[in-house]
Amino acid sequence: MLLSLVLHMHSLRCALPAAVLLGTAPTYVLAWGAWRLLSALLPAGVYQALDDRLYCAYQSMVLFFFEHYTGVQVLLYGDLPKNKENIIYLANHQSTVDWIVADMLATRQGALGHVRYVLKDGLKWLPLYGCYFSQHGGIYVKRSARFNEKDMRKKLQKYMNAGTPMYLVIFPEGTRYNPELTKVISSSQTFAAQEVAFEGTMDDKGQRKEAPSMVEFLCKECPKIHIHIDRIDKKDVPEEQVYMRRWLHERFEIKDKLLIEFYDSLDPERRNRFPGKSVHSKLSLKKTLPSLLILSGLTAGMLVTEAGRKLYVKTWIYGTLISCLWVSIKA
Repeated sequence: MLLSLVLHMHSLRCALPAAVLLGTAPTYVLAWGAWRLLSALLPAGVYQALDDRLYCAYQSMVLFFFEHYTGVQVLLYGDLPKNKENIIYLANHQSTVDWIVADMLATRQGALGHVRYVLKDGLKWLPLYGCYFSQHGGIYVKRSARFNEKDMRKKLQKYMNAGTPMYLVIFPEGTRYNPELTKVISSSQTFAAQEVAFEGTMDDKGQRKEAPSMVEFLCKECPKIHIHIDRIDKKDVPEEQVYMRRWLHERFEIKDKLLIEFYDSLDPERRNRFPGKSVHSKLSLKKTLPSLLILSGLTAGMLVTEAGRKLYVKTWIYGTLISCLWVSIKA
């Protein structure tokens, strides 16, 4: 019975983060919606600047839970740019936590508010979030033959013309690594730069397991994240599509070799680490705790009054309906 209680308490570790992150969503959407209306007659750059600040505040709260609450150690290898710059972030896709890893790097460059994702089309139906991600600069795409390249180019060109700061996150593999789905792994390898490895993803037989989900991560089942960064200058990336495809394939071959070495090296000294020197990167609590306190405080303040509770519930209901209607037409 005691063991069952311990296991139950362990599974509830993700309940607090989930309650706070989902519970503050209406507060965030209301703040964003108010700014959207107030800035309607202002230059687009003014709206974008504050929207990026709002997004940074929410994602900083997310990072409070995924870094400070979990106590995970973030180990960096390679050449993480120290200055804020426009970036196309290419990474292997292993877990639902991967988008958080992009946030972890962006906040260390002071670019958290500029993170924008290329997302699979189905995510646009997420209540409240689906519409907002698109408004913030996210781009929804359909996989394989249904991918509309012309539409994506048009959206990216619009952001370029507006001078929108971009930390554009793309997962070219398009699907997460699962050691049991051999057919998916094979097809993703034929498509082949950022390499991410989660420590603690080997079973007792030494076989690689599926990377932790967000729930497992928040239950503190991943003690360390190893991130290998390779900064590639724009001039070193071919522009012609044929050469670009070959270049991308080569980059993912390099990625695969690094991950094989990380998980399967015969030398115990080289296992569970990438080549080169690692830096244990600690995120200051000052970057995350204020956002948590402000958003939680505003939400609590709304919920203590009857009018606030009605507004909160209506935001969830009508906000979700309006969000779904908007993305069905626009996104």
